[in-house]
Amino acid sequence: MLTIKSFTFNPYQENTYLLYNESGNAIIIDPGMYGEHEQQEVVSFVADNKLRPKLLLNTHCHIDHVLGNNFVHEKYGLLPQFHQGEVPILVAVQNYAPQMGIRYDISPIGETFLNDGDTIYLENDELEVILAPGHSPAHICFYSAHQKFLIGGDVLFRNSIGRTDLPGGNHQQLLDSIKSKLYTLPDDTVVYPGHGPSTTIGFEKNSNPFIRQ
Repeated sequence: MLTIKSFTFNPYQENTYLLYNESGNAIIIDPGMYGEHEQQEVVSFVADNKLRPKLLLNTHCHIDHVLGNNFVHEKYGLLPQFHQGEVPILVAVQNYAPQMGIRYDISPIGETFLNDGDTIYLENDELEVILAPGHSPAHICFYSAHQKFLIGGDVLFRNSIGRTDLPGGNHQQLLDSIKSKLYTLPDDTVVYPGHGPSTTIGFEKNSNPFIRQ
């Protein structure tokens, strides 16, 4: 069983997730920590709970979701894993971060890329990779069928959806992804989004003003 710890980091109020099991092995997803204080918050939690980070995953590679990639790599020796289609998005960050006044330590590019339908293992726990583009060209989500939760990134929010006005965004593609990839999950699936509070698939199908089933 995976325990989910969330942190809210950086000027964009991005949700960083730490998933860990009974053995103390852990997965870091979308590390958005910015500055020493936020970095130390993660380090302290890992140390206090005697965790061993084993995987670093990105749902997508916009700046607010990768600000901590370099730190996690340096601290725990992990290379980020994401869909290969996000490489141009990641490379672009180093060009626009200075224009936004944000200090960015360049993220390494991993040696392993993730594809739709892949399974990620942390001992006996499994996460399925779901490709759900639209907010970004090759955005992926991480789904636990056993525990009925989805680490959803910036696809579906509580009563909202991801923005599509950034480079590589496509509004219709995002709507199609939600309908065909997320709304087909069980209604009681808990969605942990990249920003804001958690929600459920069933709640969004009934109340989300942007898209309904």
